[in-house]
Amino acid sequence: MIKNSNISKFYKWEYWPTSMFYIPNLPYAFYLAAKAKHSAFFSAANPCIKSSGNGTESKFTTIELVPDKYKPKSIFVNPFTDFEIVLNKLSKKGITFPLIAKPDIGFRGLLVQKIKTKAALKVYLEKYPIAIIIQEFLDYKNECGIFYHKNPNEKEGKITSITLKRFLAVLGDGSSTLKELILLDNRAQLYIDILVEIHREKLSNIPLKGEKIKLTTIGNHSKGTQFLCGAHLITKKLEKTFDSLSNSIPGWFYGRVDIKYNSFEELEDGKNFKILEINGILAEPTHIYDATNYNYFNALKAIRTHWKSLYQVATTNHNEHQVPYKSSKIFIEEMLELRAYTKKIKSLSKEHQKAS
Repeated sequence: MIKNSNISKFYKWEYWPTSMFYIPNLPYAFYLAAKAKHSAFFSAANPCIKSSGNGTESKFTTIELVPDKYKPKSIFVNPFTDFEIVLNKLSKKGITFPLIAKPDIGFRGLLVQKIKTKAALKVYLEKYPIAIIIQEFLDYKNECGIFYHKNPNEKEGKITSITLKRFLAVLGDGSSTLKELILLDNRAQLYIDILVEIHREKLSNIPLKGEKIKLTTIGNHSKGTQFLCGAHLITKKLEKTFDSLSNSIPGWFYGRVDIKYNSFEELEDGKNFKILEINGILAEPTHIYDATNYNYFNALKAIRTHWKSLYQVATTNHNEHQVPYKSSKIFIEEMLELRAYTKKIKSLSKEHQKAS
């Protein structure tokens, strides 16, 4: 079944590897670099974030830039930290189980897990001896990603992408087991390998007729969450809320903010929402993965459009505000380090799955 799922993903462009979205756009990237007269011009976009958010930045350090009312309770855990110290930190912050654990450096949901018990957290930290963020689990009804950018010389910015997230779920029929329901669902079956691990102890359970079973709680495309274009929700009121957010984080001008919220009305008003992460120059306008409303070529065009905005932000910072471009050599070295680090945590993930 896993093999069949991989074949199905091959024919659906929203599941194609990242390279398929960026290699075709490289000529445009080279054009922008030539125009800026620097191959790492984009490194000047967000002066408050290491390398403007090229993926090597600490997520914990970045989230700490966010005003307290908008950020979840979080702690940072170094590898091999005594477990009692970790529990003491959680207690002081008022973080209770269940909670979310994830790598301090990472993306696309790699090793992000909802953890329900102390014992499970201890196992997680032992299995993954890397820098980890532990956050409170936010039981908000909805999650979305909002892409915002602002010219450093202007007071108002633009929201250019809203991605609504629909979590994987199945509906009980009173006779099928959970595993059977997963295999009958066109989308869920593509993630059978992940879902078997998550719901191992419940796969033989028979949900009641009409009972909705939420299969995932992590809002990542790689874990089955469906991304839906929410462009119809972009309003001046929402942009003003993000202008205020940008003004409260000096040096942040470009990126995607991942948010938990209950109602969009509250989010528009700047009330009752929490920011999970701020992603900088590496961020994608993730609405492009809505395969119902977008096609592959639309997706490529949207990436170029956002890169054009990135060019405008970064060159304005450099030319008019004396924000230096990072050395191309150092930037490349950082990206190579990120690649090696990503391979490391992927191998840790595979080792854990085999041990399980």
